Amino acid sequence: MDAPLLISNLTNPTLLFFMLGIVATMVKSDLEIPPHTVKFISLYLLFSIGFKGGQELAHSAFSAEILYSLGFGLLVAGLIPLYTFFVLKRRLSVADAGAVAAAYGSVSAVTFVSAVSFLEAQQLHFGGHMVAVMALMEAPAIIVGVILMMRYEDAARHDAPKLGAIVQHSFTNGSVLMVLGSLVIGLIADTKQADGIKPFTTDIFKGFLAIFLLEMGMVTARRFAAFLRYGRFVTAFAVLIPLLNGCLVAAASHWVTDSVGNRFIFAILAASASYIAVPAAMRLAAPKADPGLYLPMALGVTFPLNITIGMPLYFAVVQNS
Repeated sequence: MDAPLLISNLTNPTLLFFMLGIVATMVKSDLEIPPHTVKFISLYLLFSIGFKGGQELAHSAFSAEILYSLGFGLLVAGLIPLYTFFVLKRRLSVADAGAVAAAYGSVSAVTFVSAVSFLEAQQLHFGGHMVAVMALMEAPAIIVGVILMMRYEDAARHDAPKLGAIVQHSFTNGSVLMVLGSLVIGLIADTKQADGIKPFTTDIFKGFLAIFLLEMGMVTARRFAAFLRYGRFVTAFAVLIPLLNGCLVAAASHWVTDSVGNRFIFAILAASASYIAVPAAMRLAAPKADPGLYLPMALGVTFPLNITIGMPLYFAVVQNS
């Protein structure tokens, strides 16, 4: 890994605000961002990413690479929960194993946003279709996780809602709908009209990201201790599995695309874990699963891991494979 690149990432203002959030909670500060403000910023980030992706896609010629990328993303999202479920089932209940596997097979939109900021710092671009890849990778992991729970837990076969309802819920989840809808709007919007809102979609993006990561730091610190009672196994999983997935996909993605930016995005999507869409779906599909396990794993361990040392590591693998 390139040491200057790692140092540059660790001194990125957006990441430093994340650290500030952790410190604020540890010293029991009364620093607080209103919940409605946090919700607005999260929707703004998804809107900005989706709209810019749609605009870029509108100016790109449709190619086989786009189809290959969509297929590769769906494959990754299906395979990760499939193998991680059996690793987790050795130590956790079927419901918990299925929920955690679904979270790690799905993606984190906020990690994706941080990855975009990382690429911009390296003056690299990624294809607009990667926004669609991110959105489509939410559902397969949820579906696979639910199927595995239904297969290995008798009670789940009778009590779980129909699979169609789970699929519908995953696609109508607010974060997924916002990024997909913004992508479509960016795709069909008039270019001159779209330039009129460029200051909103581009110029203030990093500032909003910094404030959002400040909140994420506070949330991380509050939830981190909740899962420590599960022992070292879940901590090791939350560290090693994302690094493994990210590095493997970073290396394998050269079969799909030659773009460094696109390959890096593939790696970060494979390494990230959902703490928004999947928890919302698991409340419906796996009420027996403990949110105090899969939420802190994804948000308290994997998210900070990816935005600190993960991104420089995956970038190094992409450059050297």
